[in-house]
Amino acid sequence: MQRKILIPLSFQQPLWMAFLVAASISFSLVFACATPLAAFGALAALTLDRRDAVLFTGAVWLANQAVGYSVLCYPVTDNSLAWGAILGLAAIFAALAARWSALRFASILPLAMPAAAFVAAFAMYETTLFAAALLLGGTEAFTVAIIARILETNAIAMVGLLLLNRIGALVNSVETAVRTTSPQRRTP
Repeated sequence: MQRKILIPLSFQQPLWMAFLVAASISFSLVFACATPLAAFGALAALTLDRRDAVLFTGAVWLANQAVGYSVLCYPVTDNSLAWGAILGLAAIFAALAARWSALRFASILPLAMPAAAFVAAFAMYETTLFAAALLLGGTEAFTVAIIARILETNAIAMVGLLLLNRIGALVNSVETAVRTTSPQRRTP
């Protein structure tokens, strides 16, 4: 059974999704491999139904990879492609963990829901990447300093994107209120 959206968008879902994919492209250009995919997964889990959250998270990952390989010149090697796929899986797992966590907090403490979703998403994302690093190598990238920097980037992105979501919803509700209360023009 499909669950409802946890934080209603109150404006056009396709517009929101297109904005987030565009934002992910911008983040990819700035942060390259440190694009805040956990934040995007958490936000998708909060603002979209489960199916759309997974599809959207996949689209964000795909946009990140497209920028990486076409603009940032990621090397096309087996290792690079494997890590790209792992990032995609980690992002989708993060979205699912965020959704599970948010649903648990929705009835207990709704105001903590975005924070719970973010923490679950980030923990799942990093755990998935670390598990892959144990198999493929690269655990040296999991220092406290590096994880703290990635956490900071994801947290800032989450707060900023969540605020933009709320601003978009507010603007839309004001426009809707103005439209419904303004007198209708009569055409001859």
